[in-house]
Amino acid sequence: MSDNSPRSETLLPSPLPRAAQTAIERAMGVFPVVVVTGARQTGKSTLVRAVPALRGRPYLSLDDPELRDQARRDPQSLLERGTDLVLDEVQRAPDLLLTVKLAVDRDQPRRTGRYVLTGSANLLLMERVSESLAGRAYYLKLWPLTRRERHGLGKVGVWSELLEAPVRDWPALIGAQDVPAEDWRHATEIGGLPVPAHELQTREARALWFDGYVDTYLERDLQQLARIDDLGDFRRLLRAAALRVGTVLNQADLARDVAVPRPTAHRWLSLLETSFQIVRLPAFAVNRTKRLVKSPKLYFSDVGLARHLAGGEPTGAHLENIVLCDLVAWRELTAPRPEILHWRTFNQEEVDFVIEHGTSLVALEVKATARPAYRDARHLQTFRAEYGSAVKGALLLHCGDETFWLSEDVLAVPWWRVV
Repeated sequence: MSDNSPRSETLLPSPLPRAAQTAIERAMGVFPVVVVTGARQTGKSTLVRAVPALRGRPYLSLDDPELRDQARRDPQSLLERGTDLVLDEVQRAPDLLLTVKLAVDRDQPRRTGRYVLTGSANLLLMERVSESLAGRAYYLKLWPLTRRERHGLGKVGVWSELLEAPVRDWPALIGAQDVPAEDWRHATEIGGLPVPAHELQTREARALWFDGYVDTYLERDLQQLARIDDLGDFRRLLRAAALRVGTVLNQADLARDVAVPRPTAHRWLSLLETSFQIVRLPAFAVNRTKRLVKSPKLYFSDVGLARHLAGGEPTGAHLENIVLCDLVAWRELTAPRPEILHWRTFNQEEVDFVIEHGTSLVALEVKATARPAYRDARHLQTFRAEYGSAVKGALLLHCGDETFWLSEDVLAVPWWRVV
């Protein structure tokens, strides 16, 4: 006789360790609820199954139609399946969050780490979470796999270590990193979403997967966030955005190219950002002597998806996007949380990324060349001169194999040694 009743699932080890595991365990020691959000297919369910502190507790996925029905009709009975629970895909029954709130508030004294929730549709989820779990929950965004996670190291880049070390120690610190070299063009093709980056072996298979990913996003996830009457126009805007990776975002130009009203383009870009498909990187706006561009730069949360949408050959902007993805993943796991910004003047001087952490600044320039020259560091030197002692140091990330000083406090480093 078969038993068709819904079951909780056993938490299993992850095939690839994630840097976020430690962040979840740390947050569980402070908050009653931890909420893991992120784009579709970033590995949220796999992550929570792998966190050591969660092993042994019931895992309930609301993808299961019977569990989802129970969560909607009798949420209290669902929570009684365990004192501490992992609840996956909670956006499918958002009213369950009020029951979670009541359960947390009944604890006297309040217990930490009781519930770990996951969900993909950020806007739909976060509105309900903000109302129900204010002051009770820690929110963690899970980004696609970092390069070091793809290689089984379970880490983000070396950014924290660089911020802590004296600048003159940077070459030794970077040289001590035990990380494999990698062709940046291949890295931009596979991206960081676990299936195409880790499981699929051919270009054709990845292309098919990305096509399916986009279709599912447009037809399912996007419709949960907001009704889009013309998916054809939205698809064209998505591709137009992919063609603008690494550029300062001009919404008027984008709207004109896609032939939609500017307010529509603005709303659709906000939806893409809300659902973790794009990153609008803010400008560093501390104005001393130069007039600064204050518009954001546009990147994708997964460079593989950006390349698939845009077609064509990889460019230096795609290498920038790899670095940006690692930086935002690191930012998410760092407390206090640093700022990741870009710097650009109206005289076309620019620095790709500025890390602002406390009172220190680190400037980063990315060049898709194996032979960086002194002239490649000129904008880093301008930034250094503009902000003086606030700039701890500067890195020029390149595609070669050597680490060397280009000028005072500007270190040329292979990109794969720090990411």
